[in-house]
Amino acid sequence: MAIDYLRLSLTDRCNLNCSYCTPLEKKGFLTHGELLRHEELARAAAAFARVGVKKIRLTGGEPLLRRNIVGLVRLLKAIPGLKELAMTTNGVLLRDLAGQLREAGLDRVNISLNTLNPATYDKITGSAALEDAWDGLMAALKGGFSEVKLNMVVMKGVNDAEVRDFARLSMDFRLSVRFIEFFPTNRRSAYLSHTLFTTAETRKLVEKAYGPLTELPPGRGSGPARVFRLTGAKGKIGFISGRSDYFCGSCNRVRMDCTGRVYPCLFSPSTHTLRDLLRAGADEDALADHIKKIFLVKSDYKKDSPSAGHIEMSSLGG
Repeated sequence: MAIDYLRLSLTDRCNLNCSYCTPLEKKGFLTHGELLRHEELARAAAAFARVGVKKIRLTGGEPLLRRNIVGLVRLLKAIPGLKELAMTTNGVLLRDLAGQLREAGLDRVNISLNTLNPATYDKITGSAALEDAWDGLMAALKGGFSEVKLNMVVMKGVNDAEVRDFARLSMDFRLSVRFIEFFPTNRRSAYLSHTLFTTAETRKLVEKAYGPLTELPPGRGSGPARVFRLTGAKGKIGFISGRSDYFCGSCNRVRMDCTGRVYPCLFSPSTHTLRDLLRAGADEDALADHIKKIFLVKSDYKKDSPSAGHIEMSSLGG
């Protein structure tokens, strides 16, 4: 599988405190000096593009907290060879930035939103910002992006009763609603292991409410999701089955966190770092050669079923 997709974390900071994401033991955030600067992020991204990366997704933390995020998007979009620039955000700050981000060159946006109920939103995120997140979603739909996706992590006894409401959004809007199986990734989320609600259970609820789903051929940007459409729907429905299915063999991505550490796999340790090279003034050839070594590690990585509980999504991104 060719590696052509980089998930690039911009910050470990977030304006939410989600129960399945933020680590219990987190005491503070990275310092300004530990984070890669805009020009360093751009040089790293350009080096990845030079060795075959065609798509970059900006993650966090919450990427919209990054200072001058619009300018950074513009800088990254100008990288030769890059075909697509996307972002995953919680949407809270998106209302006022959607138009600017699209104008700067952002192609796609994924919004993480797990409930439409204010009380449940507060329970999951520790915040009362549901209205802001919804406004961000609406702004994205009006912003002219090539695609807007809505990611819902389905958790039994927490938000599974809202599956039908989320599926309905795909009927009413040109929106790709993606139902994601809960996967514990750190000590805090391990306490929620009992909340697994499988894709099969979710799909049963959707089809009982709205009729049969028709599977669509895999499209660019669908990633590990299997994509469907309800009859008469404006949008699509996707299922990501990280617990009940196995899709590691088709993985085409690597991840770099906001300090320059590179992870061949979401569940692997960091194997390389680019920060020292970047700050030592390494030229494009040296950066590209270093990334090629990362790709070799990725190709050789033993793709057994991953073990959960040892990564921090709040700084690495999903």
